[in-house]
Amino acid sequence: MASYFVVQSFTSGKGGTFPDAPIQAQSLHQARRVAERLSLKKSMVIAFMRDGNPKTGDYGDPKLIFAKGDDLPEEVAEMERA
Repeated sequence: MASYFVVQSFTSGKGGTFPDAPIQAQSLHQARRVAERLSLKKSMVIAFMRDGNPKTGDYGDPKLIFAKGDDLPEEVAEMERA
């Protein structure tokens, strides 16, 4: 199994909040740094990691690395911490 680190930011505008392109990081530390930096400009940022096997499609539950924003989804608050 491999670990995958993803940073997802969101931009607020007319009509709501929209996801930006996700960023794949190489490590937990890099994901946290990128998320912290983006949180200074973006309305919401969530960074998480997942262990999985892309060949079989088997992935574990996501683990939260970083989250900041006014309207964080309830699922984010309930995520296990990395």
